[in-house]
Amino acid sequence: MLMRTDPFRELDRLAQQVLGTVARPAAMPMDAWQEGGEFVVAFDLPGVSPESIDLDVERNVLTVKAERRPSTGESGAELVASERPQGVFSRQLILGDTLDTEHIHASYDAGELTLRIPVAEQAKPRKIEITTSGQQQEINA
Repeated sequence: MLMRTDPFRELDRLAQQVLGTVARPAAMPMDAWQEGGEFVVAFDLPGVSPESIDLDVERNVLTVKAERRPSTGESGAELVASERPQGVFSRQLILGDTLDTEHIHASYDAGELTLRIPVAEQAKPRKIEITTSGQQQEINA
């Protein structure tokens, strides 16, 4: 059997996975950090309407979905160039048991979706007081 090979086929496949295509956009980029008593996640979603963003938490899995609709203006407009990804973006994060998923705060400003997830009280470090009975005890190691 004779197979035709294209040396650039694999390169194209990898580029589509990383950069996405118009029909299937790449994953939304994000940054995550811990600040004080909360975990903060920021997603880049430029050109996305806040009404098209959907957040769900199920069994410590946070799902972020957003849709960027075409902005061609009037219906009779002729599209000259189309480089910005359109369609539905989706990303899932697995949250640890140490986070309080009942009290997630979300805000959207200037194309950035920011989630603030508090650390659960039982997961925060705490001091444990040691009590004594008043007698000195010798500790043998």
